Amino acid sequence: MTMSADHHPQQPTNPNPPTTVRKLVVEVIEARDLLPKDGQGSSSPYVMVDFDGQKRRTSTVYKNLNPVWNEALEFIVSDPKTMEFEELNVEVYNDKKHSNGNARKNHFLGRVKLYGTQFAKRGDEGLVYFTLEKKSVFSWIRGELGLKIYYYDEILEQGSPPQEQQQHPPPPQEQPQVSEEVTKKPVVMVYEEPPPTHIAMGTREPSPPVHHHEPPGETVIGPTAEGIPAVGEVRRMQRGGERGKIFRRPANGDYSPRIIPGKFAGDTSERIAAYDLVEHMQYLFIRIVKARGLAQNEHSCVKIRTSGHVVQSKPSMNRPGDSSANPEWHQVFAIPYNKENTANSPLEISIWDASSQKFLGGVCFDLSDVPVRDPPDSPLAPQWYHLEGGTVGDPNREISGDLQLSVWIGTQADDAFPESCGPDAPSPHVSYTRPKVYQSPKLWYLRVTVIEAQDLHLTPNLPPLTAPEIRVKVQLGFQSVRTRRGLMSHHTSAFHWNEDIILVAGEPLEDSLILLVEDRTGQDPMLLGHVLIPVGSIEQRLDERHVPAKWYGLEGGPGGSGSYCGRLHLRMCLEGGYHVLDEAAHLCSDFTPTAKQLWKPAVGVLELGILGSRGLMPIKPMGNGKGSTDAYCVAKYGKKWVRTRTITDSLDPRWNEQYTWQVYDPCTVLTIGVFDNWRMFAEAGEERLDYRLGKVRIRVSTLQSNKVYMNSYPLMVLLSGTGLKKMGEIELAIRFACPSLLPDTCGIYGQPLLPRMHYLRPLGVAQQEALRGAATKTVAAWLSRSEPPLGPEVVRYMLDADAHTWSMRKSKANWFRIVAVLSWAVGLAKWLDHIRRWRNPLTTILVHVLYLVLVWYPDLIVPTGFLYVFLIGVWYYRFRPKIPASMDVKISQAEMVDPDELDEEMDTMPSSRPPEIIRVRYDRLRMLAARVQTVLGDFATQGERVQALVSWRDPRASKLFIGVCFIITVVLYTVPPKMVAVALGFYFLRHPMFRDPMPSASLNFFRRLPSLSDRLL
Repeated sequence: MTMSADHHPQQPTNPNPPTTVRKLVVEVIEARDLLPKDGQGSSSPYVMVDFDGQKRRTSTVYKNLNPVWNEALEFIVSDPKTMEFEELNVEVYNDKKHSNGNARKNHFLGRVKLYGTQFAKRGDEGLVYFTLEKKSVFSWIRGELGLKIYYYDEILEQGSPPQEQQQHPPPPQEQPQVSEEVTKKPVVMVYEEPPPTHIAMGTREPSPPVHHHEPPGETVIGPTAEGIPAVGEVRRMQRGGERGKIFRRPANGDYSPRIIPGKFAGDTSERIAAYDLVEHMQYLFIRIVKARGLAQNEHSCVKIRTSGHVVQSKPSMNRPGDSSANPEWHQVFAIPYNKENTANSPLEISIWDASSQKFLGGVCFDLSDVPVRDPPDSPLAPQWYHLEGGTVGDPNREISGDLQLSVWIGTQADDAFPESCGPDAPSPHVSYTRPKVYQSPKLWYLRVTVIEAQDLHLTPNLPPLTAPEIRVKVQLGFQSVRTRRGLMSHHTSAFHWNEDIILVAGEPLEDSLILLVEDRTGQDPMLLGHVLIPVGSIEQRLDERHVPAKWYGLEGGPGGSGSYCGRLHLRMCLEGGYHVLDEAAHLCSDFTPTAKQLWKPAVGVLELGILGSRGLMPIKPMGNGKGSTDAYCVAKYGKKWVRTRTITDSLDPRWNEQYTWQVYDPCTVLTIGVFDNWRMFAEAGEERLDYRLGKVRIRVSTLQSNKVYMNSYPLMVLLSGTGLKKMGEIELAIRFACPSLLPDTCGIYGQPLLPRMHYLRPLGVAQQEALRGAATKTVAAWLSRSEPPLGPEVVRYMLDADAHTWSMRKSKANWFRIVAVLSWAVGLAKWLDHIRRWRNPLTTILVHVLYLVLVWYPDLIVPTGFLYVFLIGVWYYRFRPKIPASMDVKISQAEMVDPDELDEEMDTMPSSRPPEIIRVRYDRLRMLAARVQTVLGDFATQGERVQALVSWRDPRASKLFIGVCFIITVVLYTVPPKMVAVALGFYFLRHPMFRDPMPSASLNFFRRLPSLSDRLL
């Protein structure tokens, strides 16, 4: 085996390559409803913006609580890769120069804190009104601040200084002497000085004078004493360009190691290694790149052989105009590697002619010499190896050429693993054996307000006193909604609706919105015209601001093409302040709004390790009474879907794959499902649905911070005819890494669950459920176009698309949940009954004593109640769950489910069962509804009896009641309330020997009161 390398001529390099500088622009538009703090009932506000140590301020608006600035402040992003971790602080102050009297400081009016994840690219920005926040608990703040925040990349020619430096060059005598290489780039000069005298040293040399050249209207504030790092003082000499450091030799000549100031400076916490939640599986990686100088062939392929596996590459790719002697593959193979069994075996890599199976040469490796690569090492560079294996003098067996490849040993954490091919991968379905990450489309709510239509060509000769029935039909993709009947104006021929229609639109916004104006007066609807509007041209809004309406001309009416058919008045916008629900509300994994500018910073990271499954049921029959399962796992959280590789013909698959998600709200749910792959074996044009094996749901808020949970969960499914069945178990490792401080994490629990627009302009329950169905279909259609596709049956199962369908089993489960919730009240009532019946005399006496203490010292009632709740919480701490809970068969009422009820639950809508079965189920539903009807009637009866006390429906009962009320009033005015309370309490707790077994007089009186039940037909 020989090795050679290519020597390519060096490409000429551009002496002045362009430099890209990222700039952040903060447009301060206006503020609303600020607090007056100038002593004269007003304020003179200005805005101070701080980003990465750069400070800018706006001009001052004189005495205005709703100021308008429309000023753009520009900042330079020092490192675009870490921009999402940077903070942007925007503070509003009242200018003390315009205050009443001699104000000593600028009064604080509010602030807004944003993060880099909320910045938009130029062109995607929008006006967002942020609520001003307090600086401390005692601050008095109100109002909103409207901002536009975006960034862009500017290309600077090498050697040309920034514009500010050209306009304001510093004095020559103050320029530091730097090398030629440094002066070629637009840099920011940063001096490293020794520490100040009051920190470390006895004396300190004076720093060189610093001159700031500022544009009008801006103020650049240098670092304060609190911001001085421990290793020296940093001063900024120029703005713009890159940062450069010029080190001055300290007075004592000390060049000891220093801490680099930055985001992770001083962070001594233990770093978490990648793939630490799963077992490390070793693989032998072979990257086949290309070959050169091969013998004559048509299409060559590469065969890789180890002691236990043989894999073959795809046919070679030849560039246009190149011969078959220089083929290319660009393919990576990952073969399971066991050091004990295969360490001393050879690795054979050979090239063959795919058509004639002619041997073209090969290379042999000793696996004991193969290097081991551990991330984050860079990829191993491929090398040229001379092909061997021919016979000298035999033209048919003569070998020539070289093969470029690289071989190394790694784990599933290797960068090449997701795109590698395994030895058990079927050749036409290699994509199914690779792990994939999917992203749900960005969904918007499209709000269309149909206002009115004018100049419509109506049907003539309508019958007398017949008003035309004009409706507008709105279509977007598969969604179709029709307005109500339009109201006709008496003075004009216009029709008015003023009706809001909301649809779901998914990015990319390539579809068109179609509005059809129909005349449905007769039996057959007649089209009066239509409007076609591209969704991408519709305005986007992030808050409740007013969107202007527009007139659109109708086309395609009864008058023929090109004729005027009328016009339609519409108001349309894409709502970015809502969260488009594609999951059930109680199972949602994400509550962030559509517009990324409104996202809050993440509170932690959710890490999931999918170890494997045990004891899966065989799904595909193989003959001889045996079966197989080709299982893969899907996990969904937020917009990110992950899919493990499909492991073929295994009832105990081991995936050992690890994934991470950003967590913006811990009160969300992670869903993991296991499926049997049928699509990979479907023929061309054949639709075969993947078979579900079960799923697991885990609520993130039930996980302790930074704790690893490794558990096995059963996979349970409900099958029609057989009922509940266990399909196996799945082994998971979960960790919720929450680096945020305690106030930030706990503050999430006090914030609204949904975005702000859901409360300002709420959606109806029925409307939101219909929109959720449309969002589910949109997500399923998007993911089915991926490769490999994520089938609609998988998406609907993971999103619980049928969570709100009728089910007798779910109704029973919800009823028993209500009973369990009210069980504490039932237990308390039983305990009081035991006390008043003196079942345990000692306990009853202690209750008497406690009651006397609370009556004579009523100030102790509230703290005693909270103390009791505190003690209950401490007591139940012993019984807290040790592992995250998942599906509960008992709560779901799935153990003893009736087969007919289960078949009804899995029936389609509309039903596909025979009429006889539907009639039986309808009669059963009527019996259940009759019981519910009786319970609701009883509740109504008790409420009507309470109303009858003073409604004089029964004159004698009302006289008795108001007479007793008057007597009680006189008694309570004359007798001290403590004595009344003691008397009532002792009367309630009296001994059974003083009790009458019959119902009390007050209860008998209440039961005799009339209700409205006797008035029902």
